[in-house]
Amino acid sequence: MCARVWFLVAVSGVLCAEDWPEWRGAGRRGEWRENGIIRQFPSEGLPVRWRVPVKGGYSGPAVAGGKVFITDYENGSERLLAIEEATGRILWSHSWKAEYRGLEYPSGPRATPTVDGDRVYALGAMGHLWCMRANDGRAVWSRDFQKEFGTMVPAWGMTAAPLVIENILIAVVGGRPDSKVVAFDKKTGRELWRALSSEDSEPGYSQPFLTSTGRLIVWHAGAISCLDSRSGKVFWEHPFRIHMSTPIATPVESGPFVLVSAFFQGSRLLRQDSGELIWGGTSDSERNTDTLHALLGSPVINDGYIYGVCNYGQLRCLKLSTGERVWESQQATVERARNVSAYLVHHRDRTVIFNDRGELILARLRPAGYEEISRTQLIRPTSKQGSRRELGAVAWSHPAFANRHIVVRNDEEVIRVSAEQIGAAN
Repeated sequence: MCARVWFLVAVSGVLCAEDWPEWRGAGRRGEWRENGIIRQFPSEGLPVRWRVPVKGGYSGPAVAGGKVFITDYENGSERLLAIEEATGRILWSHSWKAEYRGLEYPSGPRATPTVDGDRVYALGAMGHLWCMRANDGRAVWSRDFQKEFGTMVPAWGMTAAPLVIENILIAVVGGRPDSKVVAFDKKTGRELWRALSSEDSEPGYSQPFLTSTGRLIVWHAGAISCLDSRSGKVFWEHPFRIHMSTPIATPVESGPFVLVSAFFQGSRLLRQDSGELIWGGTSDSERNTDTLHALLGSPVINDGYIYGVCNYGQLRCLKLSTGERVWESQQATVERARNVSAYLVHHRDRTVIFNDRGELILARLRPAGYEEISRTQLIRPTSKQGSRRELGAVAWSHPAFANRHIVVRNDEEVIRVSAEQIGAAN
């Protein structure tokens, strides 16, 4: 099994299995790069390898080094669990107190754990950051954002999964003064630098992202900021004040560009070297929308086209060069209602879609339109949320696609299902 790296065996052309060590997989790029993956779902559904009971939470699983890491919450305590990937056996757990006073959707932690070698980093909804040994769960260091940085936890909690860049751990802290973003020594927890003011805008809910050119993109409620990850120096900022302080979807890179998409204000495409605006949406309405108004799921970009789910579940195709809409379809998400969402992951010539009804879809997304290949029920939606919905609950946790399996959770269990094509080479 491969850990974080992937390679092609030149003679046989076999791609080795790959872990999913952080939010949206390696590099946070939403790419499932393994081969030997099933081409169409069986009528009886994908085979479940194991089920493990868990408590509430929105955080997705991380898979690395033969372990699945997941956080949950019950009775005033958050918890990080390590589960043996092959068997579902619980290896260890670590709990800490976390009172969810005033928190919207108080089901549990939001941030997916980040695994880096023999360490795993977990962030709780109220700003508790932990570094633990992956093998036995022993705490190495921790930081409390509220106590140490004066963080005012936003309405929907702290959501930004820690980002490891070489020997640095980047965290969106939302602290004061000038500590919206803080870099720590990943081994000791010592502060290395802090950047960006929190006085005029909240931290938001988007994930920090490192571009292929080594620039750190932090999209917060006041702007899109580009920083030097080694020093915290700000290269550029593009003002983009988000209604209700809700930047959520992760920025997406395509060549020299970076794309962001917001529920109310729509999308903007910027040059990542200068912050120059290439195009931006003009609508700030949640109903009369232009471009793409994403909620939770980040769009994918392929061959000069953007594909993403808008704020009422519309799957849209846009031209990358102009933001012009090519088509939209409701087929993937089914229901047209506020906050309907789905996560998109690119896999070779297909897109894998996990909608908030708990369904997994294989589809081809092309400028000519939406082509659905196969659909299956993956897990039951259990998370209650305010908008009226057909099923009474949603599935808002991003699955992990690792080692030819899919790991996904709700508020009751985490499961591992096989997505391996029968007869696939090892």
